Parts: sequence; structure tokens; C-alpha cells
Amino acid sequence: MEKSNSQKIQLGIFVIIGTLVFLAAIYFVGNKQNMFGNTSKLKAVFANVNGLQPGNNVRYAGIDIGTVTEIEMINDTTININMLIDNKIMHHIQKNAVATISSDGLVGNMIVNIIPGKGVAKKVENGDVIQSYSRIGTDAMLETLNETNKNAALLTADLLKITNEINQGKGTVGTLLKDSVMSRDLKETIHNLKETSLGTVKSIDNLNHLILSLNQKDNVIGVLNDKDVAVKMKNIITNLEKSSAEIDKVVTNLNATVVNIKDGKGVLNYLSNDENLVKKIDSTMMNLNDASGKLNENLEALKHNFLFRGYFKKQAKEKAKQGK
Repeated sequence: MEKSNSQKIQLGIFVIIGTLVFLAAIYFVGNKQNMFGNTSKLKAVFANVNGLQPGNNVRYAGIDIGTVTEIEMINDTTININMLIDNKIMHHIQKNAVATISSDGLVGNMIVNIIPGKGVAKKVENGDVIQSYSRIGTDAMLETLNETNKNAALLTADLLKITNEINQGKGTVGTLLKDSVMSRDLKETIHNLKETSLGTVKSIDNLNHLILSLNQKDNVIGVLNDKDVAVKMKNIITNLEKSSAEIDKVVTNLNATVVNIKDGKGVLNYLSNDENLVKKIDSTMMNLNDASGKLNENLEALKHNFLFRGYFKKQAKEKAKQGK
């Protein structure tokens, strides 16, 4: 009887301990899953969850803030993910936050990583759907890498073919590498082009210096660029045009005079053709010269006459004073 009672006591202790362990396990698991704390729900929509499962962690800025509670397939391109988030972190998350699916380390479980948004926005509320961004999965990366490897193989084959043709002297590049005469001619051509380029540069420099010197006022172009000189030249040209018109009139009158002389008209024709008149003019001029000489002699004689000597001396003194 005593043995039966001890067995019952041991069984009761075992049941109690098992119950306590079970409750502790439930508590720790629930605490980890935020089952016993104040939580809120958030949602995100993805096209591919990349192996995400309910119970995986949710992180915000690298901190575990909740768990994935449900993954709901809407159609072949839409998958809803329900998340349970600790209320202590909810007021830090803004509506412009972005949810992505990534791995916890290199070979860890998949997690939902919520990235803080830029700028200032309203805080999320219970049941809100935040933006999502689907990263390229490993399968897609491997497929892309496979295509890249195929393209690299084709490119390598083509490059090998081109290299073989060059080594055989085929094509332009092969000819240049194998033909020494063409290589020498090409070298001389490049040298000539270089010399021509240097000459062109020098010519351009000289032309620039010449253009700059044209704006200086110590040359003809510079003088012509001066507004005052341009106005003076314009006036000179205008005066020359007027003078040319006057000269034309004078030449016309002179031509008419010459014509009159040729036709026997006018005073000049009369003077040049009448010999008697010319002789009379010559005689008159000779008489005027003789009279002028005699008049000078008479004046000289008056200067030495005692009656007029004082007068001429007085005139000489006044001229001397005026000269001083």
C-alpha cells in the first residue's frame, strides 16, 4: 500500500514538472512569437516569397520586431504576407517604408526586412499594407549567370577566330602586322600627318595673332575701325564728290571756251589773232616800263633835293619806328 502511494506521488510530481515545462515552453515560444505582448498587424504584397515561411522573423533596421503569421496566395503573381509587429516599434515605422525578403546570413532562414523610408511620412497603423520590393532570387541569378557564360563562350570563340586570322595575315590588321612595307608606309603617313598638324597649328596661331593685331589702332584696319576716322573719311569722300562735280563744271566751261577760241569767238581769240593789237599792247607795256623808270629817277632826285629832304627823312624815321 505504501509502495503504491509513493508511485502515485512520483507520478504526480512528474506530471506537475512536465506541465510546468510545457507551460514554460509555450511561454517562451509565445513570447518569441509575440503572442503574449501588445502587437499590431502589417501586410505586404510580393510576387515571389523566395522560400519564406510562417514563423520567420521580421526585422526593421536590423532589429527583430515581429514574425510572419500567414502567407496567402492570391494568384500566380500576387502573394499576401501577414506580419505581427510589436507595438513598441510600430510608432517608428512610416508609411513609406519598404519590405523586402532576404536571407538571415548566407545559409540562414528567409526573413522579411523592412527598410525605413526617406523623408517624413505618417506612421503606419494596424492593418496597413506597406510597399514591397522583390529582389532577384538565386535561381534568377544563376539563370542570368548561365546566359552570361554562354555569351562569354561565344565571344571567346569569335575572338580566337579573329586572332587566328590576324596571325595568318588575313584582313586589314593582319596585313598591317605582317606586311613590313605597308607598315613603313603607314608610319611615314602618320609622321607626315603629324608634321602637317604642327604646321596647321602654327598657321592658326599666326592667323590669330594677325586677327588680334587688326584691332589695334597703329594699322590701317584699326584706323578704319575708329568711328571718328570713319566720319572724317566719309566727309572727305563727300567733299571730293562735290569737288568732282565742280571740276566737271569747270572742265565743261573750259571746253566751251576752247571751242569758242577755235571758232574765232571771244576776247582771247581777238587778242591772239589781231597782230596790230598785240603790237600796240607790247608798245604800251614798253612805254609803261620807261615811264616807271623815269618816275623812279624823279623820286630819287626829289629825295636829294633840299626842299623835300626833310620830308623823306621824316618818312624814313616813322618806318624805322614801325619796324621796331
